[in-house]
Amino acid sequence: MIQDQLKVKGDLIVKLFDKNGQVKEQRFIPNLVVTVGKQFIASRMVGTAANVMSHMAVGSSSTAPANADTALGGELGRVALTSSAAAGAIATYVATFPAGTGTGAVVEAGIFNASSSGTMLCRTTFSVVNKGADDAMSITWAITVS
Repeated sequence: MIQDQLKVKGDLIVKLFDKNGQVKEQRFIPNLVVTVGKQFIASRMVGTAANVMSHMAVGSSSTAPANADTALGGELGRVALTSSAAAGAIATYVATFPAGTGTGAVVEAGIFNASSSGTMLCRTTFSVVNKGADDAMSITWAITVS
């Protein structure tokens, strides 16, 4: 009997930079691909009706990620992706939150297919990253299908 168990998982790297571009902090964090994100992946396999993932958001809610999530708990800022690419079974998304965007006690992040609302692919929470008004933050997010 053939048993193929498709899995989707994600990992991200969060880097916080000071106003001079020096790395202040770096984190490696796993994430949850939520139910609507898995449905999005399936829908893209048979059509292009759903927009591609295009934005990343950070927020202030430490509520644990759940499969039923469709939004961040307390969005602080959302930006267009700097880049996105697929190589093999890995899709990589990169976003930069410049000074003044997503400022505050950042403890969650997500990937979306719209500049507001939209479909969320995945969500994660992590211990606080304090992003000051002059700080910039970059997030590189890899989604692996195995």
